[in-house]
Order: sequence, then C-alpha cells, then structure tokens
Amino acid sequence: MLSNYPLSVVEKAFQKESGQVNTSTLIPYLMVDNFPKLGLLTACRFLEWVSLNPKGVISLPTGKTPEYFIKWTQFLLDNWDNKKGKDVREKYGLDKVNKPVLKDLTFVQIDEFYPISSSQNNSFYHYVNKFYLDGFGLSKENAILINSNEIPLAEGKNFKEVFPDLKVDLSLRFREPTSPEEKIQQESIYLIDKWCGDYEQKIRDKGGIGFFLGGIGPDGHIAFNTRGSHIFSTTRLTETNFETQAVAAGDLGGIEVSANRLVITIGLETITYNPDAVAIIIAAGEAKAQIVKESLETPLDNVYPATSLQKLKNGRFYLTKGAATKLTDSIDAYYEQGEWTWEKTERAVVDLCKKLKKYGHRLKIEDLKNDKYASLIPDLSEDTVNKVMQSMVEKLNRGTAKEQDEVLLHTGPHHDDISLGILPHITNQLQENTNEAHFSVLTSGFTAVTNTFVIDTLLHTKKLLDSGEIQMVHYEDFFESGYKLKTDKDVYHFLTNVASENPSQRLRGLCHRVIRAIITIFEVKNKQKLRETINDVISILRNSYDGEKNPPKIQKLKGMIREFEEELVWAHFGVQVKNVHHLRLGFYTGDIFTEQPDKKRDVEPILDMFRKVKPTKLSLTLDPEGSGPDTHYKVLQATAEAVRQWSEEEDLSKLRIIGYRNVWFKFEPHEANVIVPVSLGDMSVMEDSFSNCYLSQVNASFPSYSHNGKFSTVAKRIWVNQLQDIQLLLGKNYFYLHETAKVRSSHGLIFFKDMNVEEFLAHARELEKSIEGFL
Repeated sequence: MLSNYPLSVVEKAFQKESGQVNTSTLIPYLMVDNFPKLGLLTACRFLEWVSLNPKGVISLPTGKTPEYFIKWTQFLLDNWDNKKGKDVREKYGLDKVNKPVLKDLTFVQIDEFYPISSSQNNSFYHYVNKFYLDGFGLSKENAILINSNEIPLAEGKNFKEVFPDLKVDLSLRFREPTSPEEKIQQESIYLIDKWCGDYEQKIRDKGGIGFFLGGIGPDGHIAFNTRGSHIFSTTRLTETNFETQAVAAGDLGGIEVSANRLVITIGLETITYNPDAVAIIIAAGEAKAQIVKESLETPLDNVYPATSLQKLKNGRFYLTKGAATKLTDSIDAYYEQGEWTWEKTERAVVDLCKKLKKYGHRLKIEDLKNDKYASLIPDLSEDTVNKVMQSMVEKLNRGTAKEQDEVLLHTGPHHDDISLGILPHITNQLQENTNEAHFSVLTSGFTAVTNTFVIDTLLHTKKLLDSGEIQMVHYEDFFESGYKLKTDKDVYHFLTNVASENPSQRLRGLCHRVIRAIITIFEVKNKQKLRETINDVISILRNSYDGEKNPPKIQKLKGMIREFEEELVWAHFGVQVKNVHHLRLGFYTGDIFTEQPDKKRDVEPILDMFRKVKPTKLSLTLDPEGSGPDTHYKVLQATAEAVRQWSEEEDLSKLRIIGYRNVWFKFEPHEANVIVPVSLGDMSVMEDSFSNCYLSQVNASFPSYSHNGKFSTVAKRIWVNQLQDIQLLLGKNYFYLHETAKVRSSHGLIFFKDMNVEEFLAHARELEKSIEGFL
C-alpha cells in the first residue's frame, strides 16, 4: 500500500530505517520502535510540512499523546543549525530544508470540554496556549480557538448562570422547555450550535486544515468523534460515550464530572475537507493494537471513525511496534520472519482453537495444515497439539507448586495493582508460615483520590472530634510523639469493624489515620490547630475546580490515605504495617508530562529496600510501554535499574522475578510460563478486600474504559476469560476431573512470567532502549 502513495522525504527516511516493506492496510502506516521515536517522526514530518506551507492551517492534539512530538519539535527548532540538530536532520531527510517559521501558521483547536473555564489548567484551551501558541511561538491572532467563556449565550449570560450545575441537556434541542430556566438554556444551546457552525466556516474559509495530528481513543474516537459519528460530521456540541468519559476522567477529576460534561469537537468532515490535507493519527503501545487493526483494515465505516482518513491521499497512521502488533502484516511478519520458537507454536495452536472454536484434542492434522500460521510449525504432526497441551499443563503445575522458606517482596506502581494482579497467588504463598512477606507500592498514588472523598472524610473526622469519639488527641504526648504510635491498631480497629459489619466504626478507623497524617504533614501541635488545618484543607478543596493539581501537602494527604488502604488489604492476611513499604518515588508529580525516573532520586529508595528486605522472590508489573498509565512503565524502568545495581553487590543467581499484569494489559497464554488457578473463594477474597479497604476507589471515579465500575470486577473478568482460553485447549474436563482440589475449583486463571535476573534485565534492556538517545 505504501508504494501506491506519495511518501514525503521524511517518511521515506523513517520507512528505510524501520525496514518496513509494503503494507496491506487501507490507510498507509509507518512503524517505529517506541513512543519517543514516534514523537521524533511526527515532529520531523510536521516541520517538513511547515517549511513548504509557512502560512498553512494546522490542528494538533492535547493530552499525553503528543508529549514527545512537542519535545522533539522544540528540540529541532532550538538546535536547527548546531551539530545536535544537524545530525538528526541529516538522518531523517531534513538536511535540505530551511528552518521553518511557525509564526504565520493558523492553529485550529481540535476540541474542548463544555462548559469549562478557559482559565482552568485542565482545559484544552489552556493546553493549546501553553504548549503550542506560546511553546511553538504561533500567532494568537491567527488562531481559531474554543474558549467556553467567550461563546455567546442567551441574554449575554455566562455559562455558570445558564448551566449552574454545568450540565447541558441536549434534549432541549427537540422538546419544549418546561421552565424559564430551561427556555434560556434552550436559546443558549441554539446559540452554541450557531457558534459551532461559524467555527466550521472559519476553518473552511481558510481552505480547511492542511496538517492534522491526532491520537486515537480506546473506542476509536478521533478528536471527540466517538464510535458511530457520521463520516460527514462537522463542528458540533455533542455527548460522548463511556470509553471517552473514562479516558477524560483523569483530566476532569473523576467520571462523576466527565460523564456529565459535553464536548465541542471538529467533525470527521472538518478533518478531511481539504483533499490535500496531511492527516496523521499516532498510536503507541499494545493496548491500542486492536482498535488500530480495526481502523486500518476496515473499509470506510462510521463505527471506526479513523477509517475516514481513507478519503485522503495523505492520510497516515504512525505507530509504535506495540500498537501494530495485531495488524495482519505484523502477525504475518511474526510467524514468517526470524527463527521459529516454541512460543510461536503455542500461539499458533491456541489461536487456532479459538478461531475454529474447537477443543485441543479435537484438532486434526488437516486443521493445522490448512491454517495460515499453524501450517508453518516445523515437523508438524499428530503429536504437535499434545505437546502444546502438555506445555500448558506444566505451566499450571508451576502455578500450584508449594513455595516454602521464601522472602517475598511484592511491588506495584499504584495501590491496588498487586491485589488486582496476583492476589490469589499471594494468598497461596501466605498460607505457608515459613514464608516472609513484604509489600511495596512505589508511588504515592494521590491522583486516584478525588477532592470529594477527602472533603467527606474530613467532615466526618471533624464530627468525631467534636463528639469526643477520637480519644487519642487528648493524650499528653500525642502531638509530640504519640501520633506515630499504634498505626497497627488503626488497621486492626478498621478490620474488626469490617468483620462486625459496623460501617460507622470502620470509618472512625480511617479518620484516626487521617488525623495522624495531618499532624505528620502539617506539623500540627495541638487540638485547636488540628481543627483549623482540617478546615483549611476543606476550604482549599472546595475552592478547587475538578481535576486541578493539588498543593503538595494535600497531594501527600491523599497519598497517605491510599497507603492506609494498602495496609488494610495485607492486614487481612496478618501482614504488619512495618512490612508494607511506601516509597513515594519523586517522578510521580501529577503533572501532565511526568519526568523520567531519576537514578538517584527514584532508583536508590528501591535499591535500599532490596538491601533491607533481601527478597528471594520479587514481583513487579511487566506492562509493555503505552499499555496503561505511564507510571507502570516508569516504575518498571526504575526497578530494573535497582535490580541491576543490586546484582553488582549481591549474588542474585537464586532470585526469581515474577512479572505480572492486571487490568491495564494481560498476557497471552504463550507469553506466560506460570498459570495459577483461581477459585470462586479467591475471587470473593479479592472482591471483599477491594470493596472494604480501597474506600477511595469503590465509586470507581477513574475507571477502566472497558468497565463502568470497580477495577476488581475487571480483574475477575480477565481471570475468567483466561480460563476459557486454556479450557478450549485442554478441555473443561481437565479442570473439573483433576486430581487436586485447587485445579478442580478453578473458575479463573492468572498468567505471569517467572524469570531469573538475567532474563528480566534482558527484557528491561529492550524497554530501556525506548528512551536512549532521546534529545
């Protein structure tokens, strides 16, 4: 396909470097190794286009997706004529290009939440001004922007007057208003619709967008054109779907806000109006692989909005290898290139069972020979499927083997990651008294706690103080040293009242811990100051807009609430507070673009913990880049470096490293080498501990786009689906007729990867390459 489309000089340079041959998709795509390289490709193509179109019309994305595009563009502009810049330009086809001038470009804002004040840091208007107009030195006079404050409404009112709860009821477009307030709202909606039409016309008067760069959502949305949007849609005020609301929850302070917020977005026709437009969709990470496949291999279809780029000769997808993994081209290359591995055999057979919906023992040699990929298995025979089945049985045997005399250190990027990943495996380990268990969460996790949750908790804390139900504040030395003592008692008190089903006393346990946290953070010295501090925090949060970055001390308070929740979960199994380690790595700041891990600040605390605990088994999340929150990936980088440094001090030949995944991404059967059975009892333990302990998460303010609810439900679904895959290979009777009760009771399975240090560091080395040489 690529050979049928005119590639730019930059695109040819990147294509040559990747070794990519012609592609079979309906929209051409270019592939690079990693996320930072994706930013370099888009920056080079953008600057190449601007050099030829200095007065062109551009539209660029917001959010985390364009992080490296922005950084590389600024780097190249700042270093155009020095050696660093010239080296990059010569390598990627910009050596004969004059330095682009960006000041005369017309910038078109792609979308915006509505209503939202343009002064809020989480508005896209603010983002565009900060990173593009100011950051790139673009003309503000030429810019076509979406400023909610300036969109005219009925009677000249502000959106807060017209929509006091910030909810816009679009049914008023089609029904009679039932009150004077609704009449004003209806008139305002019509005025917004007119404004959107005028916005569209402004873009068309300029000849349409010349260069469009956008990301793609989990449902395939481009801008806020969600699944089902009309191929000929234009700029409009519209609702979104759940997947989009879940992704936006992080920006807006929770699904409670994003579910009720409308959006103004340019349409699919707006993007493709100019037939010569360069329109590029960028996607990174394996989590995007399925929607990328559907968008590139499906003919023009409103179910997949990105298929609209088929209308443009310069429509492109720029992908990381991870985002391209499910493309037919990539699967073909996986099987046909390089040496054949046992992993390929396993994958081909398991996928064939799923494709034909046949149990493994019913697969015939003809089925294998007639399959595109299974037919490539070397020495294909009647015994091939039996060998794969035996391999899966061995993985299950490893997952049911008893572990003794181990020092276990289970780590996670966020609170609840360990539980959602491998809790049933951990409960097996903790049933053996000779094992010593430690748990560590590596970041503070404060972004997952809503302002509303903290306000409600503090109001209840005040109420308990006023009614004399928190006696510890009356002890003489409490504000000097007493507040540091008996943290295990808070945990025990809380869980005792979980058992006795006494929610008010359970909440009292949380309030005890919150008081200890406030005294620690704010250095409170008496009861009066304690009350004043609680009032101050409530006031700050009430005066904050949803999604606003909190002051550092309130971030710390939110983080300490999450830390208490983590202690509660492991106390279910008798693990003491001293064995739950809170590392609060410094790269985790709540900024839109978080820093890379720092070797001193972020690696040393992990290394110190290794030295202290001396684990014989270490667990960590092994998510690929771009598959979920980037925190997972950055924690993995820091942990890998700590393991490497520790290996220089200690003989780690016996250390086993468990790589697990959870709700953000999952292993395929061929990728894992240990399979752990999960019973209904295991699922109940996980569900109960999640609901009773992760109090700030029960309302699922920041849910997965795959489920409108608690993460514990998503985890259970993954475990059940993984069992179904293996049942299809081994047969259901393998499980319910098995000689051991543990396997007979399986209603789900957990997959993970057990590695030695060398294997882990080799894997981490591949991940580390993704940031090497960056800028």
